[in-house]
Amino acid sequence: MHRFYSYWAQLIGGMIVCLLIISFSVTLTLNFRPLYYADIQHLHIAELSGRNEEDIRQNYDALIDYNSLFNHEPLKFPTCTMSESGRRHFEEVKKIFDLFGWTLIITFGLTLIVTVRFVRKKEWLWLRIAGILCIVLPAFLGIIVTVNWEYVFVTFHQLVFNNDYWLFNPTTDPIINILPDVYFMHCTIMIFVLVMAGSLLCFIFSHLLYLFINFNWIKI
Repeated sequence: MHRFYSYWAQLIGGMIVCLLIISFSVTLTLNFRPLYYADIQHLHIAELSGRNEEDIRQNYDALIDYNSLFNHEPLKFPTCTMSESGRRHFEEVKKIFDLFGWTLIITFGLTLIVTVRFVRKKEWLWLRIAGILCIVLPAFLGIIVTVNWEYVFVTFHQLVFNNDYWLFNPTTDPIINILPDVYFMHCTIMIFVLVMAGSLLCFIFSHLLYLFINFNWIKI
């Protein structure tokens, strides 16, 4: 009975760590401005949008600042106009940003508790479970993205948003001209890489913890 309870407790612990890694990866990527700055050059955003790089950066920065977890100010672009439907879409996007931000904070606190509990009990399986989960989920999504990114991009918006506000009109919402979908593909790739790195760390730490336990290097 104890072994059964321990397994399920470690399964839950592994899921918490997995959520921490995913929410951290998403939050870091969505706020990692250098990725977009590099894409301004790589994707020729200035040439295609007809705006200079400084103008593009200012409007992008305004969007990222708006999506910050503790920001409560309305969205205002320095030089881009915005329609009512565009404003409502960005409000919905901010809710998603906030969801990942709060998930990161909550799972970080829970992970600290889980870590102390399992280290004291000299249990290591929870880290291995987290590592496996962080491989399976990105691998499954990665295959789909590789096969058809456009399908994933459209399907994601259709599933997450119950309206068509995300279908921007470049005339009324010129911000869309500086947000090519290839940039979001690069964000997705970065998230996958970070999650896989988190998975690798879970396996490394689980192996170290296993060694510490078996050689009695942990004395609590």
